[in-house]
Amino acid sequence: MKLIQVAQRAVDLDRASAFYSRLLGSAPSGRFDPPGLLFFDLDGVRLLLDRGAPSSLIYLDVPDLRLSVEDLRASGTKIVQEPQLVYSHVDGSLGPVGSDEWMAFIKDSEGNTVGLVGRQASGS
Repeated sequence: MKLIQVAQRAVDLDRASAFYSRLLGSAPSGRFDPPGLLFFDLDGVRLLLDRGAPSSLIYLDVPDLRLSVEDLRASGTKIVQEPQLVYSHVDGSLGPVGSDEWMAFIKDSEGNTVGLVGRQASGS
């Protein structure tokens, strides 16, 4: 089984499009309005921003967590939680052995909380 789509609430599609285009570094892959749907492609998984969807908590992998948080802060994005170490992968069950997983949380343009995840070599 493969995850194909995740839906997130978006009240204002134009505002959400601008926010997620900047965050993801890519333009939407589709827009259908009405009924109020905006899609982004996340390496084969669709992120659906939908006026009728409930808020959900999604986690996005970012290449440089601290830099991403600082860029978002500079653009006025609310930082809910600063980057912090959440797990050291010692056995490979949840991620690459010898890596540390860091997370931060932000509010998107629509008031949803989004988790940002970064991995680096343990002890870096």
